[in-house]
Amino acid sequence: MSGAATSTEETVLLRVENGLARATLNRPRAINALDHEMVRALAVALDSWEKDDSVAVVLVDGAGERGLCAGGDVRAIRASAMDGDDRAARFWRDEYHLNARIARYAKPYVAFMDGVVMGGGVGISAHGAVRVVTERSKVGMPETTIGFVPDVGGTYLLSRAPGQIGVHLALTGAAVGAADALYVGLADHYVPSERLSALAEVLTEADSEAAVTEAVGRFAQIAPASTLAGHRSWIDTCYAADTVEEVIERLRAHRDPAAVQAAETIETKSPTSLKTTLAALRRAREAGSLEEVLEQEYRVSCATLAWPDLVEGVRAQVVDKDRTPRWSPPTPADVDPKVVERAFLPAPDGPLGLAEPRLTKEEREGA
Repeated sequence: MSGAATSTEETVLLRVENGLARATLNRPRAINALDHEMVRALAVALDSWEKDDSVAVVLVDGAGERGLCAGGDVRAIRASAMDGDDRAARFWRDEYHLNARIARYAKPYVAFMDGVVMGGGVGISAHGAVRVVTERSKVGMPETTIGFVPDVGGTYLLSRAPGQIGVHLALTGAAVGAADALYVGLADHYVPSERLSALAEVLTEADSEAAVTEAVGRFAQIAPASTLAGHRSWIDTCYAADTVEEVIERLRAHRDPAAVQAAETIETKSPTSLKTTLAALRRAREAGSLEEVLEQEYRVSCATLAWPDLVEGVRAQVVDKDRTPRWSPPTPADVDPKVVERAFLPAPDGPLGLAEPRLTKEEREGA
């Protein structure tokens, strides 16, 4: 893919300049939301560039001023759930393979996490070797807002955040800025957005991982202090609870206004998503690898297609935009534990093949 720029229906722009291979997501009006063809295009490009001796560094960024990527194409996922077909499952299968590939990529993989970086955008950036945030960055996993569960390796990343901060971010669906993204472990370097173009130019001259590190270091600045770090006292205490109900109870009982606000935010999310997300995070923390967690996430993602909340959540937030989802069931206490348990059973079309998932006795018998 060396030489002139190429494109896949103009949604992913691919070009190589000197030793820098660059993939630009190019759906700016949709904040570069990922569809299946874009995932495939990125996968093919990474395969080609890894074998190309003229390519030393890979850079991923987004077109437009709004962000790297707002996430996956949730309208298409909703349509797949409503039609009862396997389009969403096939998308996730390829997407999660791409996430794993990025994490193990043989060449330096640099992601400019400028602007909005949500859901699937986290998957194509936060697993990279060099993750750059700016003063405009808004990084998050907002899946509980639409009746879904954090995926693309999000439960792996959040389960390894300091203390219980990952649980806080997953349940509330809150986005964080540059300082907190660095603190949580979702990013590595802070570079002002106005300097990204110059950094990209310098990266064309980098011929090794050490050269990339040196180049980024020349542009990186000290980020503002993390806000989340100052809230660790109530976050670690409240989110260590065993159940979503108890988490909410502890938050409401805390004297810090931010804790009460977090409780109110959580109570607007899908109860089924909340319960399953908490279980997924606890399991992810015990997992030995990203691949094992992606296998788990694929199971859960496929299970959500049968939930009424996924269709309803996307309707409320994206289709009709009335922001008033009618969750079923309406509260965490009403969620059947068996629904959560079934979400972790093997997917209908089998594992991703990334890792051999460890099954509990109950899961083996349930399968």
